[in-house]
Amino acid sequence: MLTRRTPDEVTLEIKDPVDPTALSQAKSILSELRPSDSPVVCPSALLSVARRLGDLPEGNDDYIVSSEKCKEAFDGLKEEDRKSLLNIYGRVKAFAEAQRKSVVDVEVDIPGGKAGHSVSPCRAAGCYAPGGRYPLPSSVLMTVVTARSAGCPHVVLASPRPAPITLAAAHVAGADIVLGIGGAQAIGCMAYGISGSDDGVRPPVPPCDVIVGPGNKWVTAAKSLVNGHCGIDMLAGPSEVLVIADGTANAEIVAADLIAQAEHDVVARAILVSDDAGVIDEVNRQVERQVGCLPEPNRSTAMEALKQSFSILCKDMEECIAMSDKLAPEHLEIQTADAEEVGRKCANYGGLFIGTHAAEVLGDYGAGPNHTLPTGGTGRYTGGLSVFNFLRIRTWMRIDREEEAQDMVEDSVRMARLEGLEGHARAAEARSLRVEPAYRKSS
Repeated sequence: MLTRRTPDEVTLEIKDPVDPTALSQAKSILSELRPSDSPVVCPSALLSVARRLGDLPEGNDDYIVSSEKCKEAFDGLKEEDRKSLLNIYGRVKAFAEAQRKSVVDVEVDIPGGKAGHSVSPCRAAGCYAPGGRYPLPSSVLMTVVTARSAGCPHVVLASPRPAPITLAAAHVAGADIVLGIGGAQAIGCMAYGISGSDDGVRPPVPPCDVIVGPGNKWVTAAKSLVNGHCGIDMLAGPSEVLVIADGTANAEIVAADLIAQAEHDVVARAILVSDDAGVIDEVNRQVERQVGCLPEPNRSTAMEALKQSFSILCKDMEECIAMSDKLAPEHLEIQTADAEEVGRKCANYGGLFIGTHAAEVLGDYGAGPNHTLPTGGTGRYTGGLSVFNFLRIRTWMRIDREEEAQDMVEDSVRMARLEGLEGHARAAEARSLRVEPAYRKSS
């Protein structure tokens, strides 16, 4: 079922994740939300868009889901479901907090004073969790918990037609405001904020400094449009997994992992890379057997995705690693006899899963590291969602002893004139104890 390709046939296809039609539609929606160039989203305009696009039924004005309703959803879960949510919350929080502790304020000596950087969270974070075919409470935890662990004082969550499990996850994660809307309209609300209702029933929603989380093509398009007005994590494309397997790999498990990725979406990609033709053959047999056992609509989705998935037979493990680095997959699984060694040689990926037991689905559901990862080869230059998306590292400097800074002043004057920036040179000369500033000589 996996199309066979040779290493020479494989190229990194860098595709624009923004669909042109969705971009045009998202632009229109964002304009509609803010009539007369309002700086914030108008509630009446939002209600009109949300009803037309199916977020809210006619007559329902509650685009904000109350914290009481979120708690009710949590309390209404089975005990084992509540336990799993809390377990995942704890692991994601522990990892995110460890990340936060890894970056600290810095102070160093400079001539005549001090310089450094400070680390602080953004004021408000916006988190998107897809609704769509399946509710994704895991995305609620991955985004909201990470923003909270970074120290953001305000966290807004948006999810269309949120299922009870999604609202329960919002309660556990600690979202301040939950918007029951999706698509481009949700991104617009988080980017620009929403004014409060005149009767005071609905509170204002603050504009968010950063918006994160995966979504459909309208979400991606809207994120591309608001990027710059606020920060975003990434423009995510179709999900993907690449498994490097040798002759020791368990073909049944490899097949299960490939299918798990394929059921995400009809445009998802599952890739097998091996130096053993027998493993590729057996994995193919297992994929065909296992995919037929999936319920609908999972089976149809996975089978469609498998049409664009493929396997690569390499001459040795070094070529397997080179193929993986070339594709820079979102998820990279290593199922080889020396998985740790192979994993350390791989350079480009979103998330790395080392060994048979480190299933990618364990990463999806809260082993600790975030599951919002770069797709489409972007793992060559960026990483997945983390507390760092919500942190600002800002530099500062201070001169306490001007006489000790004079060499630095002279260097700045000279460099400014080499660059042709006379005003810069004169601003530096104004701090000189050795020369008279040029602006005094010319006046």
